[in-house]
Amino acid sequence: MPGDFEILFPRQVTSMLVTIEPVEILDIFLVAMLFYKLYDMVQNTRAATLVKGVVVFLVVTVICSLLELRLMTWLLQSAIPLFFIVLPIVFQPELRRALEHLGQGRFLQSSVFLDADAADAVTREIVKAMVVLSKEKTGALVVIEREIRLDDIATSGIHIDGLIKSEFLLNVFIVGTPLHDGATIIRGNRLVASACYLPLTDNRSLSTELGTRHRAAIGLSEQCDALIVVVSEETGIISVAENGKLTRNLDEESLYAKLLPAFVDDNAGLFETIKNWRHNGR
Repeated sequence: MPGDFEILFPRQVTSMLVTIEPVEILDIFLVAMLFYKLYDMVQNTRAATLVKGVVVFLVVTVICSLLELRLMTWLLQSAIPLFFIVLPIVFQPELRRALEHLGQGRFLQSSVFLDADAADAVTREIVKAMVVLSKEKTGALVVIEREIRLDDIATSGIHIDGLIKSEFLLNVFIVGTPLHDGATIIRGNRLVASACYLPLTDNRSLSTELGTRHRAAIGLSEQCDALIVVVSEETGIISVAENGKLTRNLDEESLYAKLLPAFVDDNAGLFETIKNWRHNGR
């Protein structure tokens, strides 16, 4: 039996495992989590291609060093310091997003979340308005703020600060009015601003049928944790952008289920609320 163990795990590996301290295991775990979060941030973005290029560059550098290609190795190693200058510029949106996520702690900001009843009421009002806009094929862009505050986005539009009601939202998106174009920002149960400008996504793999509203929704969702509702002006299709991904063709029930968690900090009781929504016929 000991012989079999030594075949599977050489003596050097066994001795190394024995000497590992618990703090080193924690260190390895934290590093692994860091790399996972970095990967999660850059996947499906322009930065993903750049990361692959950097990895290939480093692999080629190691191979040249092992083959003792001195001139090639010197050229590649000389270029490495340039990455410390170029990468922060190229990855500026991703770095900004990472720092914003680090600042999400509650001790840095007041909570915008609601209790279950208030969240249910606000969600119903928004869903009701979006369904009407969808049937009328009136374009709309609604941003639901979560933990990352969007004061810089709100200041680009017209300050309002009104209580969320479906009739109020429908008036905001009347075609031809100053508030119709741009995005509307919702914070808790208040509409804080309209006609706001959102950053467009750099994702070139999106379908060509997606217009400016959809690209703006995806662009903002790539930079923060907001939930963005889009109503297409051409088709009336309701979509929701979150974490750089777009969910399309939502009906009244699926839109409610998608929006409700954005208003509640504690997800306990959400399934019961959604169940009641379905049982009571909305």
